[in-house]
Amino acid sequence: MNFDSILDTLKQASGFELYRLRAMLDRVLDDPKWIIAVQKQLRIGQQINYYEDSSNTELTGQVLEFRRKHVVVRDVATQKRWLIPYTSINLGGADVKIREADRAGLSRHEVAVGETVGFIDSEHRQRHGKIIRLNDKTVTLECDGQKWRVSYSYLHWVLDSDSL
Repeated sequence: MNFDSILDTLKQASGFELYRLRAMLDRVLDDPKWIIAVQKQLRIGQQINYYEDSSNTELTGQVLEFRRKHVVVRDVATQKRWLIPYTSINLGGADVKIREADRAGLSRHEVAVGETVGFIDSEHRQRHGKIIRLNDKTVTLECDGQKWRVSYSYLHWVLDSDSL
């Protein structure tokens, strides 16, 4: 699916139109056929990858229990139990990154909590740090023991932060 063209179209929609679209998508995702299709491919104890929208990352979990609209998983990294929608499970191994083209910096859709990014500070020094939170217009970074809030438009990828 070409998310780039979808995002371009959505940028032209009104807030009301986006709200109606979200309501329609919620109804489509609540259709039992999607839940049954995913349930057929799962078993208790199975390790799965799932998308977590607040951090914009794909996480790994173990299936613990099936419920009507959700599945209970244990996050492999934190050992915490989560109730997630069946449709958030990435059975096909799809790429969860959404990349936007032709603009400065990065977008909220391109970065995830835990990734390392860089920026130029107000004194024109190169800084880099790990993302600890995604905000609406900024990202919160941990850089050399300090927290920074930086606009997405000032961010760039850091390939090897240890060599800087």
